[in-house]
Amino acid sequence: MIQITLPDGARREFPGPVTVAEVAASIGAGLAKAAIAGKVDGRVVDTSHRIEADAALAIVTDKDPEGLEIIRHSTAHLLAYAVKELFPDAQVTIGPVIDNGFYYDFAYKRPFTPEDLAAIEQRMGELAAKNEPVERRVLPRDEAVAHFKAQGEHYKAEIIGSIPAGEDVSLYREGGFEDLCRGPHVPSTGRLKHFKLMKVAGAYWRGDHRNEQLQRIYGTAWASKDELQKYLTMLEEAEKRDHRKLGRELDLFHLDEHSPGTVFWHPKGWTLWQEVEQYMRRVYRDNGYQEVKGPQILDRALWEKTGHWDKYRDHMFVTESEKRDYALKPMNCPGHILIFKQGIKSYRDLPLRYGEFGQCHRNEPTGGLHGIMRVRGFTQDDGHIFCTEDMILPECVAYTALLQQVYRDFGFTEIVYKVATRPEARIGSDAVWDQAEHALMESLRRSGCEFQIAPGDGAFYGPKIEYTLKDAIGREWQCGTMQVDFSMAERLDAEYVAEDGSRRHPVMLHRAIVGSLERFIGILIEQHAGALPAWLAPLQVVVCPITDAQHGYAAEVAKMLQKQGVRLSLDLRNQKIGYKIREHSLHKVPFILVVGDQEKANGAVAVRARGNQDLGVMPMADFAEKLAADIAAKV
Repeated sequence: MIQITLPDGARREFPGPVTVAEVAASIGAGLAKAAIAGKVDGRVVDTSHRIEADAALAIVTDKDPEGLEIIRHSTAHLLAYAVKELFPDAQVTIGPVIDNGFYYDFAYKRPFTPEDLAAIEQRMGELAAKNEPVERRVLPRDEAVAHFKAQGEHYKAEIIGSIPAGEDVSLYREGGFEDLCRGPHVPSTGRLKHFKLMKVAGAYWRGDHRNEQLQRIYGTAWASKDELQKYLTMLEEAEKRDHRKLGRELDLFHLDEHSPGTVFWHPKGWTLWQEVEQYMRRVYRDNGYQEVKGPQILDRALWEKTGHWDKYRDHMFVTESEKRDYALKPMNCPGHILIFKQGIKSYRDLPLRYGEFGQCHRNEPTGGLHGIMRVRGFTQDDGHIFCTEDMILPECVAYTALLQQVYRDFGFTEIVYKVATRPEARIGSDAVWDQAEHALMESLRRSGCEFQIAPGDGAFYGPKIEYTLKDAIGREWQCGTMQVDFSMAERLDAEYVAEDGSRRHPVMLHRAIVGSLERFIGILIEQHAGALPAWLAPLQVVVCPITDAQHGYAAEVAKMLQKQGVRLSLDLRNQKIGYKIREHSLHKVPFILVVGDQEKANGAVAVRARGNQDLGVMPMADFAEKLAADIAAKV
């Protein structure tokens, strides 16, 4: 007898080996129909998988995260199936799952067109409607290589050829198409109903620019029609909010091939930058941070000591002078340790908090650059807290509260918390990692935050909390971090004098709230669809006289607001007032003040708020008070 233990603790007995599908059917016809896969002793398998010994089993449906991933993976295979049906000369390569969808890379003699994409998607629908079974078989490696070579699938044969000799490989067949895959997959193509192909892009074979270029078809797949439509609607909204588009329209910044991966800030954009930076500078000042500034270029020997040269060398810009190798700093932490080491530090000096708006450079691949969201040159609101082991927990708790307040001020109220634990390649003992991971998890518990575990995603020198924002249309942006590091200060011989007179290495907490200012400003632009709140808007007010007769009064209004510190423009152009209002509305100015003879006579202004809101006529002093209150409250 074989005993199967279900998630609720119930047990079912079977006289001999049993498949996942058979177990699901024994529970009920509804579950049998919904089953996409099974999780046997924690391992996700096909519904056809035979269980030959006592095991714990959970039935996976499209409501489970694993189920959605299987749907997307299977849809990638369906895409390849359709391409081979329509374009038999195309060669298939790889087709993994990605966030919100999948892609598949193809080698073909000409570029795929939008018309091709539409035809492929239609064919996918037709193949899915056939509800063909998806079947798995296993072949020895060499036999699988010969199998795909015989079909002219040289890329697939090369992939299999890289698998160690003597190993077996699994193949999945649906109809006339067979692909290499570990699986699992849906039981039949009829389970794939809600998908859409999105675009075609270039990609290099095996990700190496020295290899031939392939065509990558991106798609998305969901468990229901409503989920698919919701995602497509979100993409439409995201396109309207694209920071690159709004950056041009609002004259904030531009990107230029003369310096790829760096940003040219225009006056309005630099004003926005300064508002963010000065706000964060006040956060430093009000929370016990001392602002410092380190050099841009540091000797290779320092990066070797910290471990960055071995782990991060490919992402660093390097240079040479007088037979010494240097690197542009990709992060600020080693410089802060060198500052800490100047002079003798006592336990009474701890915690010592350094903050820096440090400009960093990372050699990102050209294909990975994205507007100001992912660049090669960026500035971090970087901070490092030097403390004792006893201080880790209270410092992390205080930091989470501070970060939450900052995000609220910028308009973000939903935060996802993750603790990224030890990676395979790391420095430091297991005992140290145990202590650091426990401190981070306990700090979130004491902060009342539910959190997820991201196994193996920690930095090589320590675990971290990742703070991820949810924006106005539901997208997630990982911005803030808190990392516990027992190793780097020791590697660079940083010490403090403990209470007993001994010399000890401080614990180093690496933290950033907004992270890259460039990226955060891009997120802000998209969060607010360019309509930034008054406290952040580069231009807060425009004063528009109706005729030349009000020019003098309009100038008085502008002067009064300027004394209040308001960022404004005085529009004295010889244009109709309707034209001026439309133009400034398109530029998303928070307030447009219209002044005519009546306003001039009464010392008032006619106020139009962004979004075509007519707030009516009010005394100038009342408007000034309202604006000051909005800015102070960060409305």
